[in-house]
Amino acid sequence: MGCAFFMLSYEVSSSNPDDRIMQKAADLLLAGEIIVCPTDTFYAFVCALSNKSGIEAICKLVGKRPERANLSIICSDLKNISDYTLQFSKSTYKLINRNLPGPFTFILKANNKVPKLFLNNRKTIGIRVPDHVVPQKLVELIGEPLVAASVHHPDDLTEMLITPEAIEAAYQYKVKMIVDTGDSGIVGSAVIDCSADEPELIREGPVPIQ
Repeated sequence: MGCAFFMLSYEVSSSNPDDRIMQKAADLLLAGEIIVCPTDTFYAFVCALSNKSGIEAICKLVGKRPERANLSIICSDLKNISDYTLQFSKSTYKLINRNLPGPFTFILKANNKVPKLFLNNRKTIGIRVPDHVVPQKLVELIGEPLVAASVHHPDDLTEMLITPEAIEAAYQYKVKMIVDTGDSGIVGSAVIDCSADEPELIREGPVPIQ
């Protein structure tokens, strides 16, 4: 990732984004770039799942090694999730089905379609299906999931950047594009670990789990 460019910002509707802008974002992702897109919680750095150099670049942006970066995979639906995870129980399926799309990250055992680059020692991965048309549309357009990490202040991992203006100011030379749907939420997704026999709530989110 060089520094000879400014981040391009495109305002779109959060319910009906402009097809041309969405295609422009998808083309950048397919070309191996990182962009910033909204989710139903925070804005996220995203790249295509098959983009190894993009995953490494996101990890540099969040200042962590890949296996410690807490990256998530954004999928389009439950079938898409099962393409990248080991088989899970019927009760786990029902739990996920009740809550997705929504502001939840489910930790599941990954299969061999998930790049080993950012798997932790437990071989698990966080899976998201945000209740937001922009990331869902991007997954559809590029034909594969997105790898995502929430956008934070470059000097403080605990301070999330919730306005497009703040993101532009902090990352204008490091990311090619931001899809701007206005200010984000202020609470991250709930995290539920479903990799063992019983689901475990690791972190509460903006809405209770059903």
